[in-house]
Amino acid sequence: MKFGTKAIHAGVKADASTGAIMTPIYQTSTYVQEEVGVHKGYAYSRTQNPTRDALEQNIAALENGTFGACFGSGLAAIDCILKMLNPGDEVISTNDLYGGTFRLFTTIFEKYDITFHFVGMSGADAVKEHLNDKTKLIWVETPTNPMINIVDIEAIVEVAKSSSAMVCVDNTFATPYLQNPLDLGADIVMHSVTKYLGGHSDVVMGALVTSNEDIAKEMYRIQNSSGAVPGPMDCFLVLRGIKTLHLRMQRHCENGEKLAVFLKEHPKVENVYWPGFEDHPGHATAKNQMKGFGGMLSFSLVGNNKQQAFDVVKKVKVFALAESLGGVESLIGHPVTMTHAAIPKEEREKIGIVDSLIRLSVGVEDAEDLINDLKQALA
Repeated sequence: MKFGTKAIHAGVKADASTGAIMTPIYQTSTYVQEEVGVHKGYAYSRTQNPTRDALEQNIAALENGTFGACFGSGLAAIDCILKMLNPGDEVISTNDLYGGTFRLFTTIFEKYDITFHFVGMSGADAVKEHLNDKTKLIWVETPTNPMINIVDIEAIVEVAKSSSAMVCVDNTFATPYLQNPLDLGADIVMHSVTKYLGGHSDVVMGALVTSNEDIAKEMYRIQNSSGAVPGPMDCFLVLRGIKTLHLRMQRHCENGEKLAVFLKEHPKVENVYWPGFEDHPGHATAKNQMKGFGGMLSFSLVGNNKQQAFDVVKKVKVFALAESLGGVESLIGHPVTMTHAAIPKEEREKIGIVDSLIRLSVGVEDAEDLINDLKQALA
């Protein structure tokens, strides 16, 4: 089954009682049992809910995986993975990653004696240097947030084979439409469903997908025990959003390319970070493991002046200055003061998150309007 067909049909069945073509919103906390231990597969909605089940099956199918689990947020999904570890374990992570992930790692799980190594993953050598018998998780984000670096998933998986470490890929920026990490050997895929999968800036949710039965058992145990699950209404909204994921991602990619080219030629722009450019260091890898280059890009300004960046993000009229990404509307943000404020300044600057860096989530509006908006904001 091709992607667009799976996006619409995977996990979704007509309602048995009414024939409704759309998955009902099972707005219930509990389920009547015929007698003790005899029920229709559902006992309590923290553990299972029919609307959530349909979504979990749908997302798993999109990632060519077997088991899917949804959570109350992307960070709740990451939290589930970290709870699979034990004190004394070590994690190797990309050093260019979402600030919330960095905060979760360093302020929550470090105090439980889990050690984190943040390394550049443009090549696999840095991972090899930190890999040892205590390494239990390699955390990959690609494309990275906000520098849009590309990590070679297959190369990282090959390195991990010499250890007992799981490889987990945050696939939020690429989505399953552009990239399928499980097909490249990863053990787990994570999504901030809030972003492209929901696609309409009206839901907060996370998801994990795996084909490993042992990992899945632990994933479901933690999901049920910790209880960070989404409600049925949110699951319904994401199921609806996913039905147009392939169509939206095509437009995100088209618009992203047009804006990247415009910005690269602008005299006030110093650098543009977008993997579609042939001179991007990860271009060849992106071309190999992705079906397109996405709608996320970042750029810095000549002179690296923070106030100048503030002026640009304030002057836009079509773009909205806001946290998050992946919605149909275009968003603009200043990582240093917004999404990556949790990362210490010296760590940010090591990886290129400078004061004038601006991140764009390019939406599905008319590209000409978006270009004109940036043109007047940069004037």
